[in-house]
Amino acid sequence: MKAASIISYILAGIVIIFAFLFILGAFSATGSDSWLFVGLLGLAVGFGLIYAGSRFAAKANPVENTMTVKLDLPGNVQMEAMSCQSCGSPLAPEDISLVNGAAVVNCHSCGTTYQLVEEPKW
Repeated sequence: MKAASIISYILAGIVIIFAFLFILGAFSATGSDSWLFVGLLGLAVGFGLIYAGSRFAAKANPVENTMTVKLDLPGNVQMEAMSCQSCGSPLAPEDISLVNGAAVVNCHSCGTTYQLVEEPKW
């Protein structure tokens, strides 16, 4: 949360407390009608500060979605260069993406899109 939103909330609390006291004082025996106006104006300012504080807080917390995939390979694994099933051109890591939990290949040479299928090793 940004410092501006915290300060705005604190000021709003102070202004609303004093505005409430002005409204209560307007109904006392020695009170004045102008105190009611000042109290209502103070309430409006206090709630305006709460609104401003919420806007500051919304700007301070942008939503960021990141996904990290960690792959634990068993034993001694040797990597092979991958090539497209259609045209045979070599594939770069940028050509492979994860879509709905499945690895999908988009060949940059021929434009073919297909899902990678892991075949059994036996």
